[in-house]
Amino acid sequence: MHIQWYPGHMTKAVRAMKEDIKLIDLIIELVDARAPLSSRNPDIDELGKGKARLILLNKWDLADEKIGELWFSYFEQKGFTAVKLNSRNGNGIKQINGAVTQACKEKIERDRRRGILNRPVRAMVVGIPNVGKSTFINSFAGRACAKTGNKPGVTKGNQWIRLNKTLELLDTPGILWPKFEDQEAGLKLAFIGSINDEILNKEELALELLRFLMDQYPERIKDRYQLDELDEQEPVRIMEQIAKVRACLKKGGEYDYTKAANLLLEDFRSGKLGRITLERPVL
Repeated sequence: MHIQWYPGHMTKAVRAMKEDIKLIDLIIELVDARAPLSSRNPDIDELGKGKARLILLNKWDLADEKIGELWFSYFEQKGFTAVKLNSRNGNGIKQINGAVTQACKEKIERDRRRGILNRPVRAMVVGIPNVGKSTFINSFAGRACAKTGNKPGVTKGNQWIRLNKTLELLDTPGILWPKFEDQEAGLKLAFIGSINDEILNKEELALELLRFLMDQYPERIKDRYQLDELDEQEPVRIMEQIAKVRACLKKGGEYDYTKAANLLLEDFRSGKLGRITLERPVL
């Protein structure tokens, strides 16, 4: 599969972020804990040069916990402050204020030496589409400040949100980068729902996901769909078994591959297949 998605509003969003960055003390970057490297926009490091950095490993509840701990160490070793987060139920939210203080320690000390007290930290919240930025902001603020949706591209423009006297957030649209040099990364982003499903061949995508799961998490497939053996079977044959077990059939009893593909992708994205991580760090 060749995957590429860069709608026009993203170009506009990047321009706005470059303008706003001079007002910013801290970049809060959300990544998807199931694909922490692939879900990092490589342009953010260039944009955020000289700024304090905080990485939020969001959707932690959906990621393989053992591999997740390796990613947590990876980011801390790279010099980032990191927090494990589930923005939907609020797990990890209480750690954010302390993490912001830790990440901005030098800035706060510098202000104090200059006699500037109680100046709020201004933080830009960034991340790829559908990584959960708006849900995080609403959970952190304790109120609905940002529009949310279970698909990429809901936030279209920048929005300042004053949380309290010590912190102001700038919510930004989810942005990808103009060209995926690594199609493996594009594939992982498609798996987690950060690429618009409407431009994808979901049957092919589901077969690619099934290939990965059969290699790394075969028991999850067997248990979820009550299958006996996966050994040396082609993914399309497994998909047929899933279609049969879950009654994904057309008139006349033909397998409905589209319905089975949607089912598999939704089961992965919602965590019904268990906690799964798509990549491991190289430490």
